[in-house]
Amino acid sequence: MIPLIGAAAVLGLSAGFSPGPLLTLVIAQSIRYGTREGIKVAIAPLVTDAPIIAVSVLIVSRLAGIHYALGIISMTGGLFVLYLAWETFRAEHPSSGMPQVRAGSIARGIAVNALSPHPYIFWITVGAPVVIRAYRESPLWAVLFIVSFLVCLIGAKVLVAFLVGRSKKLLTGKIYRLIMVSLGIALFIFALALIRDGLKLSGIIAKFP
Repeated sequence: MIPLIGAAAVLGLSAGFSPGPLLTLVIAQSIRYGTREGIKVAIAPLVTDAPIIAVSVLIVSRLAGIHYALGIISMTGGLFVLYLAWETFRAEHPSSGMPQVRAGSIARGIAVNALSPHPYIFWITVGAPVVIRAYRESPLWAVLFIVSFLVCLIGAKVLVAFLVGRSKKLLTGKIYRLIMVSLGIALFIFALALIRDGLKLSGIIAKFP
């Protein structure tokens, strides 16, 4: 039991702090709109991972067509992250004179996580097999693995949102602009990586070596 929970915690923290579109969006929203909006992005896995886990368990038992499906998801996600990159790149410094703009953090976080192949790949290759084995021992063990993983995953991203949000007031106009441009570039790179992964997974890229 303890080794299983420990493994879930390590995997969750590793995924939570790993660079990627969702973590970058957490940082960007925290800087633009404050800690609360960053946290809203951070909790996206609470909404997306339940169906992803269910789909992954199903796919593990029926592996046909998995690469093509992941490819479509990855390419779609890449296009959405490209949009986020452009929006982040153009972000203006928040000020009292600016009109209030709806952040849409929860929807964006859900879309980024649901359209990224990484959660699917993790649960298909690592998470689902562990959950299945744990369930055979006891359903409680399987539940504890999932809960421990999500708590650490989300907790890591919430911590990042909190730290970034707390330092927001220290950002001058030039520093803010530099950070947002850097985040926009990072999102752009992640978008290209997602599209590349999608082309590989779907087999399209193999046709053009």
